[in-house]
Amino acid sequence: MDFAFLSIAELGTLLRRKKSSATELATYFLDRLERVGPQLNAVVTVTRERALAEAAQADREITAGKWRGPLHGIPYGVKDLLATKDYPTTWGAEPYRQQKFDSDATVVERLGAAGAVLCAKLAMVELAGGMGYNQANASFTGPGKTPWNTAYWSGGSSSGPGAAVAAGLVPFAIGSETSGSILTPSAYCGITGLRPTYGLVSRHGAMALAWTMDKLGPLARSADDCAAVLAVIAGKDPKDPSSVARGFRMMAVAQPKYRVGIPKNADTGIQPEVAANFRAALKVLADKLEIVEDVELPDLPYGAVAGMIIAAEGASAFDDLLKDGRLSQLTAPEDRTGGYPALAVTAPDYLRALRVRRPMQRALDDFLKKFDALAVPTRTTVANPIDKSFRDGWPGITGGANVIGPTNVVGVPGISVPNGFGVQNLPTGLSFTARAFDEAKLVTLARLYQSRSDWHTRKPPLAG
Repeated sequence: MDFAFLSIAELGTLLRRKKSSATELATYFLDRLERVGPQLNAVVTVTRERALAEAAQADREITAGKWRGPLHGIPYGVKDLLATKDYPTTWGAEPYRQQKFDSDATVVERLGAAGAVLCAKLAMVELAGGMGYNQANASFTGPGKTPWNTAYWSGGSSSGPGAAVAAGLVPFAIGSETSGSILTPSAYCGITGLRPTYGLVSRHGAMALAWTMDKLGPLARSADDCAAVLAVIAGKDPKDPSSVARGFRMMAVAQPKYRVGIPKNADTGIQPEVAANFRAALKVLADKLEIVEDVELPDLPYGAVAGMIIAAEGASAFDDLLKDGRLSQLTAPEDRTGGYPALAVTAPDYLRALRVRRPMQRALDDFLKKFDALAVPTRTTVANPIDKSFRDGWPGITGGANVIGPTNVVGVPGISVPNGFGVQNLPTGLSFTARAFDEAKLVTLARLYQSRSDWHTRKPPLAG
């Protein structure tokens, strides 16, 4: 049976009805990871031994009538910045290629407790882009490739999770986002990605890039699948002081109309196909949306604040590389020197950025209170060519509304769903953003759109 593009719920139904086994599912996806994964540079390590052991345990439990929930027996992968016992955790970077930890990250522990089956450590941009890469080839595994057209990038820094889910190598994956690293590969690979509110998901056991901005979240085929994963991984963790005592579950949040703001210039100065798909998606939801055009985010220095925080915290996180010269081992030439300017950031500058962020958070929250969500094209273009720098990939694109940057620096959630195709038959994305801890509202909007469209069910040419 072809399991590759079934939803989590569909796979779970097969398991409950004894029409398949967790071992059969694990073997199927392990084989796909090994066979198709290298064509996309999407996989660092296939965790076959662990996966088969976890699957066998799931089969014993299911046979005995012990059902742990919707993820029981479901295969998955994680971005290779999450620690996994007995397997390398490389952070996508040559200097850490042999690095191992003696315990699992909290997210991996929680997925294991829910009965999910870890099948792979998935590729990523080296150090999650912390050294300022400007090209797709910024990982020792090679440039991530979207399965829709392998001459184009799968997005960063969660390049492997995006490509692996899109190609049906795993039903879902865990990625991370500091400033776009879940939503970007979701858009470029034609899948659904959910960036949770800062603190909703524990980062214990995850590589830190900017510990006051990093977030972990799911990438999957649909909003429903993302919600099922988030329900398992969300919640307070004593090992992560920044985590909050809130979980996630889908509540009855449906309402007659959703007030949605469209930021000024959201679809001007961008690729025409991206703009057209954005407006077409809004029309699909026309009877459910009260659209407010040309809204403007508070005029605040989001980029400067985010840049200062990421520079200072990244320099601290990778202090050993900067001091011992191993930065020279990184793959992208610009990454080999990209971290050194951050050493010039002073403590007062960093603290000032943190102080500025507090009123920034309040101002943006006051702005978001006026809407159920903001809607924008997830990215202003389709995926970048893998053989060109990002600056040279799509010249002439000067417009669009920068929502990913501001919303990441203040830590609010966002979701991206596929909404069509553009240049070179590459996917485009529609994203919604809402107030902190309004993930259920985002999932509801995304689910509504996906109930009226089929973009999330499309299969890429490279589907094995």
